[in-house]
Amino acid sequence: MYTVHEASKLAHTTVKTLHHYHKIGLLIPEQTTEAGYRVYGKKDLERLQQILFYKELDFPLKEIKQLLDGEIDRKQTLIQQRSLFEQKMDRLKELINTINSSIKSATEGVDLDMDTMFRGFKTEEEWKEALQDQNEHLKAEYDFNLSNQTIEVEAMNDSAMEAQAFNERMIRFLREGVSVNDPKVFDQVKKHLSFLEKMGHPSTPQDFLNQTEFFIADDFHRNMLEQWQVGYSYYLNKVAANYLRNGC
Repeated sequence: MYTVHEASKLAHTTVKTLHHYHKIGLLIPEQTTEAGYRVYGKKDLERLQQILFYKELDFPLKEIKQLLDGEIDRKQTLIQQRSLFEQKMDRLKELINTINSSIKSATEGVDLDMDTMFRGFKTEEEWKEALQDQNEHLKAEYDFNLSNQTIEVEAMNDSAMEAQAFNERMIRFLREGVSVNDPKVFDQVKKHLSFLEKMGHPSTPQDFLNQTEFFIADDFHRNMLEQWQVGYSYYLNKVAANYLRNGC
């Protein structure tokens, strides 16, 4: 049998955490003495291990309770948790590789391929972390807080892939000297705006022009586009203006 202090030390957690788990019915100690002291048995510690494993895998406490309150096969549960940890390790390795590529790019002054920049975000927290610099800029300059917005991970990933593909095509046009009035340029804009409309984003030619004008006026976003390709923010703005003017 273990006191709450002994159990917390064994599990590398805090007494306060164990008290909270008891309060919400997630981990009820085997005994509570007349003096009110909590005493934990072997089964309690096994359940605590499961709780901490699931918590490390970012499961909400409510969901952990639902999982553990059902009939569980301890061995099978551990096998499943091992599989989840292996997936998380692979995921973290992928993110580390992305970070290393970004560090290398920043150190050497080499443009980072946009596919690399947008690879590896599968949770809302990862997206919020990726958007942190932009969010801080928007809060400071425009009193707009991105972190208050709900992030739909799948939709964000789709939008990121579309933005990546669109920007790569437009940058290629710029590098090849394609005119801002070229029909194939307008065709790409039309497809991009069609995607934005399906995603519920502002998608009219005027919306597109307004966005490109904002990119030029705002240092943060202009620098981001110019890092990909010098002159790109201005090229995109000219494309947008001509797309609107031609009534496309």
